Amino acid sequence: MKAIPIYTDHDEKYKADNCGQLAQAAAENKIRVEVLSQGHYPGRPLGKGVLPGLKMAGYWDAEFDQDWGLPWHRNEGIEITFLERGGIEFSTDEEKHRLRANEMTIVRPWQRHRVGDSGIRASRLHWVLIDIGVRRPHQPWRWPSWIVLSPTDLDELTKMLRQNEHPVWKATSDIRRCFQSIAKCIDADSQEGSISRLSLHLNELLLLVLGLLRERRVGLDVALTSTRRTVLLFLEDLSSHPEHLSIEWTVTKMAEACDLGVTQFISHVKSLVGMTPMQYLVHCRLNRSAEILLRSPSLGITDTALECGFSSSQYFATVFARRFGCSPREYRRAGSPDAARVLHD
Repeated sequence: MKAIPIYTDHDEKYKADNCGQLAQAAAENKIRVEVLSQGHYPGRPLGKGVLPGLKMAGYWDAEFDQDWGLPWHRNEGIEITFLERGGIEFSTDEEKHRLRANEMTIVRPWQRHRVGDSGIRASRLHWVLIDIGVRRPHQPWRWPSWIVLSPTDLDELTKMLRQNEHPVWKATSDIRRCFQSIAKCIDADSQEGSISRLSLHLNELLLLVLGLLRERRVGLDVALTSTRRTVLLFLEDLSSHPEHLSIEWTVTKMAEACDLGVTQFISHVKSLVGMTPMQYLVHCRLNRSAEILLRSPSLGITDTALECGFSSSQYFATVFARRFGCSPREYRRAGSPDAARVLHD
């Protein structure tokens, strides 16, 4: 099955901002950053054919608090981070945490998250990002060929990572040591044997993560890997993240973004929200436009329509009046005493 990326142009911008913040801070000597990377990620290139699928392995060492943080983003793989020193705010869409030394995070490709709130605190943070060939919860994982865990262990690790999404864990002393060893390989990447040692330690890290999950008796939920869950997350993106509403969606494009057939996609949408996909898209766009009309009175009606993904102000006015019983201009002028109710219908 072909893995269709979930990323939109906006998500690509977030990734660029994310990488740019880190690179700029390093260039200004605000923070020490050491990274081996592939593709568009910043750092020293691993080289063609070297550990394919390893997007990044790196660490930062911030001796003092920073005035920047990493914005909301998703990854192109499974990301494991470890906080060796200091404390950092870490958030997902569902939870907000204050990471402490010796805690680690595990984030799947579909989980939005950010590191830092108003800024990054003095800290030493390690991270590894491995592309496992998926962007949606229901897709089967494909680990890179240099992962040498036994098929039994790798299947168990995959199942534990797919069927639980708890993001923050207390790390073991062995995991701490392993990340420190990975950092040494990153520092010595030009030395003979360093890539072999890096591969060895990355495999060890995955085995240690498996041991931790076994020891913690992590609860599993097979529903997290269903096609229904994939569609639910897609619909949550539409309703919760306005940047997705301006995309020129069709039902086919929506289904492709979920890596599903059109018929199955439509069936899930109707089951989840009681509307067709295009009806729900218009519903979300109207909710967003009503919010903008009240919160940004200086923005013109046409600009509001375009920002929310409507192709014309005339169509926008028609569907708006059908939904709210008045024109967008009348809605704004009245200040809509029922706005709170309407926006949550």
